[in-house]
Amino acid sequence: MKTMSPIEIIKDLPNKKLMIIRKFEASPERVWKAWTESHLLDQWWAPKPWKAETKTFQFKDGGQWLYAMVSPKGEKHWCIVEFHNIVLSKRFQTICFFCDENGKKDPSMPQMNWKNEFHATETGSKVVVEISFSTEADITKIIEMGFEAGFTMGLENLEHYLMVSSN
Repeated sequence: MKTMSPIEIIKDLPNKKLMIIRKFEASPERVWKAWTESHLLDQWWAPKPWKAETKTFQFKDGGQWLYAMVSPKGEKHWCIVEFHNIVLSKRFQTICFFCDENGKKDPSMPQMNWKNEFHATETGSKVVVEISFSTEADITKIIEMGFEAGFTMGLENLEHYLMVSSN
């Protein structure tokens, strides 16, 4: 599969931020839809061979996405995403944290604050994600857990989905 653009990940440990930039050969509307509809997120969000499985989803200001990353053996790691500051087809922010299957936050794991932006380009779209953390230890923990490789694989899944889907 041809990759249009490599993922760019900028690690700014002193400012406790990660910046991820990725281009796609698909309209910003299609990419937006893939990020904001649970049945589409379930198709690409998890790094293979894992899969994402949505339990509840409400894409609106104050809404939440409760999902599990499911291993090939059926082991589930739960996360919740709270949606804020939605500007349709342009951007939204989230607060993300690890939790149990009922959405109860795991205090031993870092909280992540995401800003997601969707831009038109000459050949498709560009997604810019900025993730901020409370402490340098939190960003370091997420990096050590394999965030870079996992999110890169997820975005490759998104590219594949966009290439093979016709919506």
